[in-house]
Amino acid sequence: MAIGSTLHTFDVQLADTDRGVYDDYSLRVARHPSETDAYMLTRVLAYGLEFGEGTAFGGSVSDTEEPAVLVRDLTGRIVTWIEVGAPDAERLHHASRLAERTVVYTHRDPAKVMAPWADKRIHRAEDIRVHSFDPGFIDTATPHLERRNTLTLTVTERVLYLDLNGTSLATALHEQELG
Repeated sequence: MAIGSTLHTFDVQLADTDRGVYDDYSLRVARHPSETDAYMLTRVLAYGLEFGEGTAFGGSVSDTEEPAVLVRDLTGRIVTWIEVGAPDAERLHHASRLAERTVVYTHRDPAKVMAPWADKRIHRAEDIRVHSFDPGFIDTATPHLERRNTLTLTVTERVLYLDLNGTSLATALHEQELG
């Protein structure tokens, strides 16, 4: 018998002064048995950092048809394709053809994530952005994850201030371009 997903809830307070987005929302996150805490937390942070009308989690970790997070317009079309981790070049090529905007959020070293994409054909590669955090930030935060979480995300001048279940952390938000 296969092990099922573990459900985590996040009560989120978001104050993104860089984008002018302020909201409170709750997330129910199904963590697949093969998904690490670092990946799940990066997925939750990507959701918050891209939060707006139409933001939703995509399919499961093993789903190749949708990204980890996506933004749809009112017609249901994907306008922003948000990958988490280290997607391959073919997946980014596919995403960039489908969506107006493609971004990657990674908890890994962005140089190592981007290295396999060199000399690969990726549609509109110059428009794809890779977002990362300070080294060790995600690893410092993951021990504070619980099944029920309170999360405060504050973004000011490309610095993320995170309060996770009473533990406060901060990181710069780094952005790299492919093209």
